Amino acid sequence: MKKIVVSMAIMAGLVVLAACATSGSQGGEITGKVWLLDSLNGSPPVSGTVITAEFTKDGKVGGTAGCNAYSGQYKISGSNIQFTSPMASTLMACPQPVMDQENAYFQALSAAKTYAVKGDQLTLSDSGGKAIASYNAQSQDLAGSSWVAIGYNNGKQAVVSVSAGTELTANFGKDGNLTGNAGCNDYNGAYKVDGNKITIGPLASTMKFCNDPEGVMDQEAQYLAALQTASTYRMEGNSMELRTADGALAADFSRK
Repeated sequence: MKKIVVSMAIMAGLVVLAACATSGSQGGEITGKVWLLDSLNGSPPVSGTVITAEFTKDGKVGGTAGCNAYSGQYKISGSNIQFTSPMASTLMACPQPVMDQENAYFQALSAAKTYAVKGDQLTLSDSGGKAIASYNAQSQDLAGSSWVAIGYNNGKQAVVSVSAGTELTANFGKDGNLTGNAGCNDYNGAYKVDGNKITIGPLASTMKFCNDPEGVMDQEAQYLAALQTASTYRMEGNSMELRTADGALAADFSRK
């Protein structure tokens, strides 16, 4: 009887050790975050470009490769990772250094064999253990962020660029208050978020009049109206989009 008890104890110990070894071999939680590339083959991204990766629990990966948006699939087993190759991507053309970087990024994904997550850092390594791509987790919290508008919906079924010489801003306070400048007047109002859903307004503004031949006052009215049509938001790298309930672009921004 004693031998049986001892044997069972040993077997239980082996099971625990095996479970610990399996847990320890995991690369870490890779989903639920937007990863912003900070190093590719030992070098930082080309100035002015943003490369991201977002992993879903059902094995899909996507993001922006610096010029084009991309998507594909991945598989993980322990700390091992494998990406589909080639990745599907849009077909925009960018300056040659950006395209060269994009090709190098896709090659790095194809060559990746292992991954490791330590805190807010993700590292992909090749078969020899060399780090070929590293990322930092980017906060998706809107509260506390500040943005400069690139374009906005003018209410006439068109998205237009911000007039030259003007700046439209949006500062999302941690207190739920949205403030900024609409090109002439300062404005403020409440905002609420629930997941990726957002409600903005009503917005109030100061009452200055700017006499400008570029139509600054019209732009201001259209921008403030566009903000209040927003139903969802999405951040990626240093960019953010606000979209209406039917998916139309309300405004897009660059991080300030």
